[in-house]
Amino acid sequence: MFAVIRTGGKQYSVAAGDIITVMALEGEAGTAVTFEEVLLLSKEGAATIGAPHVAGAKVLGEIAEQTRSPKSIAFKKRRRQNSKRKRGHRQDLTRVKITSIEG
Repeated sequence: MFAVIRTGGKQYSVAAGDIITVMALEGEAGTAVTFEEVLLLSKEGAATIGAPHVAGAKVLGEIAEQTRSPKSIAFKKRRRQNSKRKRGHRQDLTRVKITSIEG
């Protein structure tokens, strides 16, 4: 059994026991999380597609850790201008362990 959920503007295909990395969610490690936006639910080969969401379906998970992405560097240089800029960015992320799929 698996489901396709939407969180943080992205879609994720999940099954029970999976660990996914999503955009930052509020909560500490061990906090329960519920994903209500289930776009597709598949069990035993029969798929239920939502319009836009599957009614009564939800995915339950638990926050494993709050982390940050590797640093991405934006370096800009203008030739012969003696002008350059280096900026770094790290995105806040949350690792979620999927516990069960209901629907």
